[in-house]
Amino acid sequence: MIYTPPTTTEIVVNIHMHTRYSDGTGTHEDIAAAALRCGLDAVIVTDHNVLVRRVEGYAGSGKHKVLMLVGEEVHDQDREPQKNHLLVLGLDHEAATLADDPATLIRATREAGGLSFIAHPRDPAAPAFGEHDISWEDWSVTGYTGIELWNGLSELKTLIPTKLHGALYAFCPSLVAHGPMPFTVQKWDELMRRDRVVAIGGSDAHALHLHMGPVHRVIYPYDFHFHAINTHTLIPRELSGEVETDRRLVYEALAAGHCFVGYDLPLSTQGFRFIGTGRAASVIMGDEIPARGGVTLQAHVPAEAEIRLVHNGIVIRKMKRAYALTHIAEEPGAYRIEVYRRYRGLRRGWIFSNPIYVR
Repeated sequence: MIYTPPTTTEIVVNIHMHTRYSDGTGTHEDIAAAALRCGLDAVIVTDHNVLVRRVEGYAGSGKHKVLMLVGEEVHDQDREPQKNHLLVLGLDHEAATLADDPATLIRATREAGGLSFIAHPRDPAAPAFGEHDISWEDWSVTGYTGIELWNGLSELKTLIPTKLHGALYAFCPSLVAHGPMPFTVQKWDELMRRDRVVAIGGSDAHALHLHMGPVHRVIYPYDFHFHAINTHTLIPRELSGEVETDRRLVYEALAAGHCFVGYDLPLSTQGFRFIGTGRAASVIMGDEIPARGGVTLQAHVPAEAEIRLVHNGIVIRKMKRAYALTHIAEEPGAYRIEVYRRYRGLRRGWIFSNPIYVR
């Protein structure tokens, strides 16, 4: 018998952004308008330590609509520097009251049916701009849904040792993104050896205003972020337009790891697929499948690229200038896909899938 993977609908979701309710400069209306211009299907706003109520819902009309969801980025404001940031999604009540204890916060979020993602696991200091290191430190905690594999603002901080560098990237933002930080990728692979850990991409969009003498620039507009690092999410059916139903579809897919991180600025990553087929089942990324009899892993990319198959943190197959990769997996473990393309003269990370777990 031939098994086929479940039918899915791909939606483009941008996660992790801030408004005037915390340290961003835009409104929820600004974000919705930018998301509509960029053709997103959904955005998840995560202001610091505040759950902004009554703004969830659809913006736009007809087929040209975007679903706005609201979570929060929780961290202990009494701590200096303020490390251990956690993205908390899917709750209908304030979570910041538990900010001083990440383990308690994660457990309470899970028990209430919410999702939690470690935000910018590696977020170095940028002394030239007065920015502290706000990396995640408490790796003894467990029970979180996943991690923010690629954070756009954290990566920028690694590239601006001086204000001159900051000016360069302010005016040429497309030069920034290279890929997730190696530390974060290695940590993700390490964590997956003991548990399921979902990877998402985060904009960390603030639309910050930079002033250098007479020069003024927004770092970076919401529109720029929405064209860049997105979390492409596979849901079992099309969005219905009914807010609560669609909210549940999005969060259930993210919780299951039915998603991949796509850097859409060089070229849209829509259409990427990674499936596994075994003796008795066919699955998509985020799922588990028995190893018995071998599992055929297949990856398809929307344009010619370098495709890598990673097993438990080790690259075991690599295809250059390819549209597809196939591999028979016989060993248990986490198998995931990385895809790279050249853009603006440099090799860039393009797609990072969640794993298929062969058990």
